Amino acid sequence: MNQPDTIKVWDPLLRFFHWALVLLFIISFATGEDESIIHIWSGYGVAGLIVFRLLWGLIGPKYARFSNFIYSPQDILVYGRGLFDGSAKRYLGHNPLGGLMVVALLLSLSMASLTGMMLYGAEEAKGPLASVMQAENKIVLPQLISTAQADDDEDHEYRGGESEVLEESHEFFANLSILLIVFHLVGVLFESLFHRESLIRSMFNGYKRTDLR
Repeated sequence: MNQPDTIKVWDPLLRFFHWALVLLFIISFATGEDESIIHIWSGYGVAGLIVFRLLWGLIGPKYARFSNFIYSPQDILVYGRGLFDGSAKRYLGHNPLGGLMVVALLLSLSMASLTGMMLYGAEEAKGPLASVMQAENKIVLPQLISTAQADDDEDHEYRGGESEVLEESHEFFANLSILLIVFHLVGVLFESLFHRESLIRSMFNGYKRTDLR
């Protein structure tokens, strides 16, 4: 229920997206070494949530839209300086640095999901990108084999090398996402103290103070 001097900022679907993404990413990252079915399906879940967020950023309510929190580099620098000298203004939606972090996380998680599905398609011939990855191998491999007059072992080495690159890329973006999440948490805690408002609570109940001090 709305309370005096508060406004509904985060809609229910955005809040569901946020906490579902937190849960699924934790599960996916924790099961990454096992490459289990849990890891695969939690990864699909992350990818599905990202697709939803991209759509919601275009057609969702005011504070969910990208147009509300994608700022110019100058605005980001001004806000960053304001945090140090105490002049940073408060935003009802994402502040310039918070908006930048949202974009960075979406990009990093998108690449982690994409490389994961590519790896699954290349190694297991399964998943939504299996046909693409297998078709690529059918086109590229014969050319390499013909040029190098490779035998079956070299064919295997090529496939192993391709999988290794995809696996390293997948791990890189997963680890990058962890780093960004750490920065995000630090930023949330700092801004909560700076503006004397619990941003974590706001992401649960959807409400923030109406004043912009």
